[in-house]
Amino acid sequence: MVHSSPVLPPLDTLETFARAARLGSFSAAAEESGITHGAVSRQVSRLERWMGVRLFAREARGVRLTPEGMRFFARAEEALSLLGNSGERWLPRPNKAVVRLSITPSVASLWLFQRLAKLEGNELHVELTLEHRLADFGEGADLAIRCGKGPWAGVRAQPLWQEKSFPIAAPTLADRLGQRSDAVSMLDLPILHDSNIEGWRRWLAREGVDYTPRGQDRRFEDYNLVIDACAQGLGIALARPPLSDAALAAGRVVAVSERTLDSHVAFHLIRPDDALRSPAIEFASRFLREAGHDEATIDAFVAPGKAKA
Repeated sequence: MVHSSPVLPPLDTLETFARAARLGSFSAAAEESGITHGAVSRQVSRLERWMGVRLFAREARGVRLTPEGMRFFARAEEALSLLGNSGERWLPRPNKAVVRLSITPSVASLWLFQRLAKLEGNELHVELTLEHRLADFGEGADLAIRCGKGPWAGVRAQPLWQEKSFPIAAPTLADRLGQRSDAVSMLDLPILHDSNIEGWRRWLAREGVDYTPRGQDRRFEDYNLVIDACAQGLGIALARPPLSDAALAAGRVVAVSERTLDSHVAFHLIRPDDALRSPAIEFASRFLREAGHDEATIDAFVAPGKAKA
């Protein structure tokens, strides 16, 4: 029996299932998809759990569809055909190499989206997974962007930019503060922060304030929401260049103190220890170049290991 929930199964599992069904092999499906055999197996297992039935019988020389799998394969092919023939850009163009990037929503909306067309060019199509959890390269991600101190075991990480934080506010709140840019005056207003409040604690500690979040302060999961809330006058936030650059340039927020503080964490471009596929190497190179890194840094990040075609 098929799953009774109205929620559709994940599209990536449908594509992987259909490839494995057509080819009769998880290994062949992995090679065609540009992911690992284990990633194919996990995606198929995820779809089987969603369906509540076994779709494949695993055999020594490959896999074969079960009766339930054969029935579902026909439906899956119809669904993928409809998506592929629709006017919407559901699937990447077949002449473009796919790069799978796991990224936090804030970096995606505040930095990447405005540069994505340039970074893709005519040869690449970047599939984005917006998430906060640690990237699982076994699930098919080629690269990831995460914030932290690093280094992390089992991966290679390149810091993207050094953030120099400083307090910002909407122009109306900045006018209320006037020339009062000391910590005590700022604490008359709500403090806005993301899931990590260490930046505010460090900035306020420089003026002898031991900061603990208060009832009037607001916490948001993503930094893009911090910026939006700040621009709407809900409180004072810390700028995190370059993520805050667009809001500052547009005048949505303004600096309310000249004192800056180096951030205790950084965003990193992360890759697995295993060899990168050629499209991922190309995208990583373009990404780091756009982020202001020199060719030596780029070569050091992409060079280890032999590239996969």
